Amino acid sequence: MNASRHIATLAKTFLSLSLIVGIAACSAPEETPLVDDTAAIYNTTLTNQELMALIIEPASDILWDSGGWVLDASGYEELYPTTDAGWAYVRAQAAIVVEAGNMLALPGRAEDSDAWMIYSQGLSDAGLRAMNAAAAQDEEEFFQAGAQLYSVCSACHQAYNPDIVSRFAESD
Repeated sequence: MNASRHIATLAKTFLSLSLIVGIAACSAPEETPLVDDTAAIYNTTLTNQELMALIIEPASDILWDSGGWVLDASGYEELYPTTDAGWAYVRAQAAIVVEAGNMLALPGRAEDSDAWMIYSQGLSDAGLRAMNAAAAQDEEEFFQAGAQLYSVCSACHQAYNPDIVSRFAESD
């Protein structure tokens, strides 16, 4: 009988442990964030003006200089890339524009959490559109992406730095 009780006790213990393990396995795991945003440190040493002058403006100029056409005294000239390497180059410049929009939205760099963030996202959106158009070598879509980029830049400059718009309008 003693052996029977011992086996019964072991069986109950095993059953209890199995039940506990089963319940634990079915419970939701604790969620841990993939990235701890509170501990993130961003290097925002460059000012927004430097970011514009050294990164955004050169990349944007390449996009604008690579889409559309020119008609002048010397004739008609299309500006679109004519080789796969040329399209890959403007696609890479568009990627810089995409990430520049993200850089403008970083804590310590964003001017506010309203219109500034909309313009930053708009910059990234226009860059993505240009990237996709360049990958497809779609001249019309690439031109439209350049127009979208110009609209975002102009609107942001008007809102945050209206002097820059008038600086280019003045001829003397």
